[in-house]
Amino acid sequence: MSAPRSKYPRTPHLPWSPGAATDDVKLDDCSKFEGRQVVVTEKMDGENTSLYSDGLHARSLDSRHHPSRDWVKAWHGGIAHHIPGGWRLCGENVYARHSIAYDHLESYFYLFSIWNEANHCLSWQETQEWAALLECPCPAVLFEGEWNAKTIRSLQIDPLTTEGYVVRLADGFAWDNFSASMGKWVRPHHVQTDQHWMHAPVIPNQLRNHG
Repeated sequence: MSAPRSKYPRTPHLPWSPGAATDDVKLDDCSKFEGRQVVVTEKMDGENTSLYSDGLHARSLDSRHHPSRDWVKAWHGGIAHHIPGGWRLCGENVYARHSIAYDHLESYFYLFSIWNEANHCLSWQETQEWAALLECPCPAVLFEGEWNAKTIRSLQIDPLTTEGYVVRLADGFAWDNFSASMGKWVRPHHVQTDQHWMHAPVIPNQLRNHG
């Protein structure tokens, strides 16, 4: 069963996110998280990528060839048989340096969500179980527990080494409820266009214990 290709949605900015541009989607408040279990993970500076049992693409469904995508294509070739038909794995391709230079990566692909044949996002626990099966890391968890705006707003983020963070419901949720289940904080003055990095020389980030 082939999965229909789906462009990953735009994650709305949290009200206190300083990196929101004028045309970005923003949350007026965080009432949707009140009383819910959430997971806050590091937002990585790479290229959003979706993997299927029979192919892959970046955020754009008609992603053309680019050398920064060669590694993830090769890696996908080795794990594609594990992906159930109709499912897609979404994560960050961090092979090429964008604005942040990583020198201690566990992999060049970090898994952050999995969508099944019903277009339902698996819970964070299930996502981690799949990551272990695939021997693939997930982004670092910065907070996990019941939503607490004060605690999350006080997270210490170094804008020189971290792009920001993403909040998601710990439970699974439907595609139609994406905007009611996610939020992000992005560091200030982080303006990076695809055209900018895609037309620059590819500088690989560094893996842990590499070189």
